[in-house]
Amino acid sequence: MTEAAFFDLDKTIIAGSSSLAFGKPLYRAGFLQKGHLLRLGIGQFTYMLFGADEDALGRARDEMLDLVSGWHKAEIDSIVAQTLDDVISPLVFAEALFLIDEHVRSGREVYVVSASPEEFVTPIAKMVGIDNVIATKIRTDGLGRFVPELDRYVMGQGKADAMREVADQDGIDLEGSYAYTDSFTDIPMLEAVGNPVVVNPEKELREAAQENVWPILEFQRPVSLEPRVQAPPKRVWIPIAVGVTGVVVAIALSKKKRD
Repeated sequence: MTEAAFFDLDKTIIAGSSSLAFGKPLYRAGFLQKGHLLRLGIGQFTYMLFGADEDALGRARDEMLDLVSGWHKAEIDSIVAQTLDDVISPLVFAEALFLIDEHVRSGREVYVVSASPEEFVTPIAKMVGIDNVIATKIRTDGLGRFVPELDRYVMGQGKADAMREVADQDGIDLEGSYAYTDSFTDIPMLEAVGNPVVVNPEKELREAAQENVWPILEFQRPVSLEPRVQAPPKRVWIPIAVGVTGVVVAIALSKKKRD
């Protein structure tokens, strides 16, 4: 069976919220009002400082569905495509890019697993070289407009369920696979694999990681994606290589302790 690496998106691959990142382009295009943009900003600030529990994420889900109802999917896809490089490229963690490449070179399938809408997640995933996406899917009507209903909500236990479903379909060995996330609500995602890794954790997840002897990583270097095409200066990549070496050691030590 094939092994895989499952990456959360917000605060794991990118330094922030994918939904908030596209807030300004959507506002300029007339899809959001100033009040909506302000609420997104306040929500993101709280999320970055304290994380989010399931109740908060549930409220955010309901507000999102109410907000996007009536939007035309094709128009949103177009706005995301036109603004992707400007709003997302500066937010991508260099450490995440390195790990993604390492997993690909090791022959593992790599997936992005996110509660954000797939209209946001899929283009970002492709930007960082990932084709496999497990994301929230909002239902559309016969005219291609969003309705306030979900075909799939990938949050909390929903992430683990979706991962197991994909593992069955794609022949993935979850016990030999990896998962990376920053959020306490993603504990089921971490418990679904044999190699859970915590990234930039909120307080509760850090405590859970320490209790379970899970490796803890700190991603701190958002970079432009240009170094993936041009040869990067050694001074940029040497710290990353050292950090990843630490990841390997931490994972090995955690396995040894569990054994």
